[in-house]
Amino acid sequence: MSMCIDSKKMDSSPRPQTTLNQSAAAQSSISRVSKKLLDEICVGLDCDAELIRDKLVEDQKNLAVVSIVGMGGLGKTTLAAKVFNDGYVKHHFHVRVWVTVSPTYDKRDVLIQIMESIHAQLDLEKTNDSRLRELVHKHLFGKRYLIVIDDIWDVETWDNVGLFFPRDNTGSRILLTTRLTEVAKHANSNGLIHHLGYLNKERSWELLCQKVFQGSECPEWSIKPGMQIVEKCQGLPLALVVIGGVIAKEAWSEMLWVEIAKKTSSYIVSERNGCLEALGLSYNHLPLHLRECFLYLGGFREDYKFQVKKLIWLWVAEGFIQEDGNRSLEDIAEGYLTDLIDRNLLTVARRSKSNGGVKACQMHDLVRELCLKKAKEEQFILDTERIILSSQFSNVITPPYKSVRFFVKGDIYDQEFALRSILCNSYTSYLSDGTSKYVCSFCLLRVLNLENYMLDNFPYNMKMLVHLRYLAIRKYSGGFPSSICNLLSLQTLIYVRIGSIVLPSNISDLVNLRHLLSDRWGTFHFFPTKKPMKLQTISKVELHGGVDNFQKCFPYIKQLTCTTNKRKQNDFKCLTYLENLKLTVDGKTRVTFPATLKTLTLSGCALPWSDMSIIQSLPNLQVLKLSRSAFEGSCWNTNDEHVFQQLKFLRFESLDIKQWEAYSPSFPCLRRLEIFSCGNLEEIPFEIGYIPTLELIKIKRCKYSVGESVRRIEEEQHDLGNFDLRIDIIQEI
Repeated sequence: MSMCIDSKKMDSSPRPQTTLNQSAAAQSSISRVSKKLLDEICVGLDCDAELIRDKLVEDQKNLAVVSIVGMGGLGKTTLAAKVFNDGYVKHHFHVRVWVTVSPTYDKRDVLIQIMESIHAQLDLEKTNDSRLRELVHKHLFGKRYLIVIDDIWDVETWDNVGLFFPRDNTGSRILLTTRLTEVAKHANSNGLIHHLGYLNKERSWELLCQKVFQGSECPEWSIKPGMQIVEKCQGLPLALVVIGGVIAKEAWSEMLWVEIAKKTSSYIVSERNGCLEALGLSYNHLPLHLRECFLYLGGFREDYKFQVKKLIWLWVAEGFIQEDGNRSLEDIAEGYLTDLIDRNLLTVARRSKSNGGVKACQMHDLVRELCLKKAKEEQFILDTERIILSSQFSNVITPPYKSVRFFVKGDIYDQEFALRSILCNSYTSYLSDGTSKYVCSFCLLRVLNLENYMLDNFPYNMKMLVHLRYLAIRKYSGGFPSSICNLLSLQTLIYVRIGSIVLPSNISDLVNLRHLLSDRWGTFHFFPTKKPMKLQTISKVELHGGVDNFQKCFPYIKQLTCTTNKRKQNDFKCLTYLENLKLTVDGKTRVTFPATLKTLTLSGCALPWSDMSIIQSLPNLQVLKLSRSAFEGSCWNTNDEHVFQQLKFLRFESLDIKQWEAYSPSFPCLRRLEIFSCGNLEEIPFEIGYIPTLELIKIKRCKYSVGESVRRIEEEQHDLGNFDLRIDIIQEI
């Protein structure tokens, strides 16, 4: 651990030999040290600092913990230093201490930092750790203190350090900075956890100008290339400071700015004290089971949005996921993904509007540079324009060799060496028969993603890829290749084709297949199989023979999108693993559902509103979407005898309902209500506003009277002091 400023890390501000406390002499040291850093990069933090300061000084006697969380380079330490140096904070706390922990925690070093900051006289050689801990407790007891613990990396460190500080109801506070959400939650799950975000373009430009021009006016010619540089830094303050330092060292010229704008990432990465060294700490601190999952992401193109489900299936196919009791590999992989997000190595790009789950995630370009660098160093992946035998791969091809994963941006050429995976990231293009046959020579392949290529014909000899676990292909025409059914190791099959896809009778030979998907334009036609399958996910399937055969064919299904023409009884109750059902029926029907259901989407069922009691009785249902004659009838009375126990999201779309009577106790957990294109509906029940959990009412293409009723609900709730409820009204008719 170091107590000096680390110039390589933007998050490094006060690491002084003598840390600030109540004395003016102690204060001068850190003020001098932090002033330069704050002047350099303290842009866009005023609101964050005010929020944290107010939380630190609020009238609460118990010891409280406030955490600042974010990826390396966002300015967590800079923000903490700004709050630490705030005049009111200095006045409010009797003692203020700054401790830097870093990844290699040393208890004695932390105790010494604290003792030095409060100017205790002691002989370190004669003072053991137990005595140091007693002295720390003694000197802090009875005082209102602020302890900043900068750069803490794991919960065990907090469990140890947290024991040093007295809890004597003096209004003391601890302020943590960390890259790990898990640490912040562990330190105090009820305290403020402030997630520091990226700078917007305006603040980014301000910071770049501050670093380059240092108060002078920026030339007009610098604005266009400067904004390009800002965009490529993607709001990361450390990147802006580094690239600003590069520009500031050179003579100002439009040509230089244009050149740097074209190659911003390479300038940042090549800078000696650049970002990768700071970001590399996050990689070095990754548990071993997460490293392969992280390195894998480096092969995807810049700004790539990872679809969570597909990414999880890829990780499983690659063998990255370690078994853990009875949990499915997909559930374990989802936990891995959450961990990478909590470590701020991935950011959430899109969440489900209905349940808040992560649908897509993204990697900052500089984190990707780190990821790709480490992956290539460890010969984990090769990122190439095309696969072609070349001396550049000789160190990987010749024994002893590691499994190779190719991320290809262009064509695939003949090869004779072993590959584990091929993922083609180019945009849609045709793959000729002559080229596609070469793929089949890679007999050890586990993953083959040709989803962005259009196949003329499916190579017959692909049946030789017996180790294949993940296959994604796109075909323009022709039937489903029966040779796929020879790929007995296959876990995930993504078969993209417009129109009907008739599956062969021997599809059940794929005994390990868990996920079968097309796109929204393709529909699988399934005939009853000879034996049950292990499928967990199917997209858009029409099962000939009716729903009665679902349980026989798919006893383990969890997510099902299906259409059926059967108009009598559709009994899904027997599917005891089913959690997500999207059902479209052509005409009136009767439907039953399993108690395991969490998400239900209905269309065309023409159910009477009285049957809603069947859905209300589902104990785990969280999301309900009704569209296009899912229910028929002019009135739905949500009587208080039936309660949606867990429902959080409710949507009506294109229903003929005119009157809706509802009572708030029927929806104890509802957070979001959406009404779209219900042209006959007169109004939203006034009682809906009294649902305590409701956060949003969204109305689109409905009568003006519906919008008026929602505005009355909002006005009433505001009068009652409820400002958490939001309304969104679009295209009133």
